[in-house]
Amino acid sequence: MWLFVHFDLPTDTKEDRKAYTKFRKYLLDDGFKMLQYSMYARHCSSRENAEVHKKRVKNKIPALGQVILFEITDVQFGRIEFFNSQKLKPPSNLPKQLELF
Repeated sequence: MWLFVHFDLPTDTKEDRKAYTKFRKYLLDDGFKMLQYSMYARHCSSRENAEVHKKRVKNKIPALGQVILFEITDVQFGRIEFFNSQKLKPPSNLPKQLELF
């Protein structure tokens, strides 16, 4: 199962930029990988594990802006097509599933 975090946070003031940076750094520290500038994904070994990470993210959401959390299955993730700069090859920094069940 994959957990996605998609966000649109303001960066108008110094405080906004600090909150944005803190939230982004938290996602990276919690094992999320950046797919696009404001879309991050993390593999979770089970629905229970995804719930743990969702609760963690919810506790770190900044006061301003919009954050969307959603889950997809491994099969659905495998059907995603990634395109990079008009080339039909996937980007090299995509997260890879390393867990064995």
